[in-house]
Amino acid sequence: MAMVSLPGLREMIDSISQERNLPKQAVQAALREALLKGYERYRRTISMEKIHFDEHFFDNFEIELDIAEEGFRVLSTKTIVELVSSGDHEISLKEVQEVADEAQLGDTVVLDVTPDQREFGRMAAIQTKQVLQQKLRDQQRKIVQEEFEDLESTVLQGRVLRFDRQSVILAVNSGFGQPEVEAELPKREQLPNDNYRANTTIKVYLKKVREGPSRGPQLLVSRADAGLVVYLFANEVPEIEDEVVRIVAVAREANPPSRHVGPRTKIAVDTLERDVDPVGACIGARGSRIQVVVNELRGEKIDVIRWSPDPATYIANALSPAKVDEVRLVNPEARQAHVLVPDDQLSLAIGKEGQNVRLAARLTGWKIDIKDTAKYDYDSSYDSSRVQSSYEEEEDFEEGVDELEETSTASSVQRTA
Repeated sequence: MAMVSLPGLREMIDSISQERNLPKQAVQAALREALLKGYERYRRTISMEKIHFDEHFFDNFEIELDIAEEGFRVLSTKTIVELVSSGDHEISLKEVQEVADEAQLGDTVVLDVTPDQREFGRMAAIQTKQVLQQKLRDQQRKIVQEEFEDLESTVLQGRVLRFDRQSVILAVNSGFGQPEVEAELPKREQLPNDNYRANTTIKVYLKKVREGPSRGPQLLVSRADAGLVVYLFANEVPEIEDEVVRIVAVAREANPPSRHVGPRTKIAVDTLERDVDPVGACIGARGSRIQVVVNELRGEKIDVIRWSPDPATYIANALSPAKVDEVRLVNPEARQAHVLVPDDQLSLAIGKEGQNVRLAARLTGWKIDIKDTAKYDYDSSYDSSRVQSSYEEEEDFEEGVDELEETSTASSVQRTA
């Protein structure tokens, strides 16, 4: 059989495999695809018969690598027919029966159609080289996708490499001994207090593994996702890891709408153990546990509150650190509540630019109206003269947590960090 010689083929495959951290089989697959593209270029160049080469014309061609002999062959699978209309796809029954009497119409045969080495041409070789680079990149992206798709919604250690416009490019890996790959931390997923200096290591939440052969990093990571807070608490609080304490809901505003308001998170926790204080477990002795989380999030304010199956109690807890006089569930079906607070607690309950009540609404899923106890009209469901602040439930309610549907009968305790 004819063969196009490729001197140093074995060494080339070994070298590419090591440099790009690809299995040899993946390198060989990429090389076969590239050589086939080179053959297509060769055929189009020498075609003098104005053959129409559509996108499926070369589907019945394949490349056979011969590692031992350091070369390759081009093989074509042809269908046996009575009358040949396309010599690239068909072969006559009479011709085949000259070497194989048992051949029948409709059968297929594989033929060696390797061109002469001198005929393969410089342009075909250039095409092969260009396609090989692209196929190798595609193989790398495929491996990265398979390697990290099971790690979505987990936290990775990242090392700052460089900046690309407003995005930070990080180096991450999927486990001990694995090579690093690049991940993108977009502007919207960054924290305002982070300092992204070169070689700085930070924890990031793997938000998404992009599909398809896209340019640049395939991994989209976040510092602003609520899932990062969940991970940090689970990593720092043994009771959460042991499922004694559970995180019921998280509401996070890592990038507030105003620069005058700092990042803040509210996290609701619960337990079925009577002797365990879930809020205290998360805060730790003298705030030791929560301080580790706060430090990792560069000083972000975190309120840890006790979840309750009673909506009124839960809403009151969610507005911590404000002191609440009463929670009135004025429209349970529409999940609307009036929260009565003393005059000196109004600004604290609403929060700077409404952040506290906004996060409480996201955490609980209730529309919350803050009202002054002394001026509240119990006979009217609405009074435009009263001080109030109302916020709707938003899309990121309970972001990063899947356990809201569970219930608990534990008593209510409120504590803040």
